[in-house]
Amino acid sequence: MAFTAQDVKNLREMTGVGMMDCKKALVATDGDFDKAIEWLREKGLAAAQKKSGRIAAEGMAYADVINGVGVVVEVNAETDFVAKNDLFVEFVKGVAAVVAEQNPADMDALMQCKYPGKELTVEQEQQEKVLVIGENIKIRRFARYDTGLSIPYVHMGGKIGVIVNMQVSAGLENNETVIELGKDVAMQSAAMSPTYLDKSDVDQSVIEKEKEILTIQAKEDPKNANKPDNIIEKMVMGRVGKYYEENCLLQQSFVKGDKISVEKHVAEVAKAVGGDIKIVGFTRFEKGEGIEKKQDDFASEIASLVK
Repeated sequence: MAFTAQDVKNLREMTGVGMMDCKKALVATDGDFDKAIEWLREKGLAAAQKKSGRIAAEGMAYADVINGVGVVVEVNAETDFVAKNDLFVEFVKGVAAVVAEQNPADMDALMQCKYPGKELTVEQEQQEKVLVIGENIKIRRFARYDTGLSIPYVHMGGKIGVIVNMQVSAGLENNETVIELGKDVAMQSAAMSPTYLDKSDVDQSVIEKEKEILTIQAKEDPKNANKPDNIIEKMVMGRVGKYYEENCLLQQSFVKGDKISVEKHVAEVAKAVGGDIKIVGFTRFEKGEGIEKKQDDFASEIASLVK
């Protein structure tokens, strides 16, 4: 079956694959359009498997509230350039919608969910995006809040995504002051990178280890050479308090306030609006956080391509 240049163009527009690959597909399938699409998918899956070994440390952290459900996801790609690609951004938002609407139990369940508007699973749609975009793409993690009031914040186009979840008195869900508070706390989380919500969430073993380290540091400091152990202990406890202030969201100094903690600011806002407000939880994803980026020598990479 013969095919024309227009057929190649149509196949490219339908699949998003390069002209030469589309031509190869039509040659391999004697111009049969449907078989050519199937051929490209098969090659695309093979390409996806080949690309899966590449380190994907860029991408996008995205947060949103969809039909009252707060969602934050991180989807990784190999380059920052792809993270700005409309197809990639659309895929990330689609994944967020799946998390909100289908409530997957874990990552494995998410990958088997149906992708919005298609007969493909999320995993299959991810493979399709690898085929079209040409980079390794991986959904890394997600979090979901389906109760209370959730406020999203996305920093620098997807470098950081945050969801803050609050419990508020009835009638305050649409209060502008309360929503502004949520945004401020979300921005606080993005800027100050807290590990815990509240000091009560810090495991005692973490504090004991911190005390041990701080005690050694204090005793080794020449300025404390003649200080008795009870004084050293008081100094250490003061520094433990500092640990809470640095690592616990509610104990951090409110970045938009004047020497006041986040929890005190929340209490002041609650008093001002005449109701109850409680920060129940937060999730902060920073793209590529903890992923070791591969630093390839450019000349070596080019040499490997021409072998």
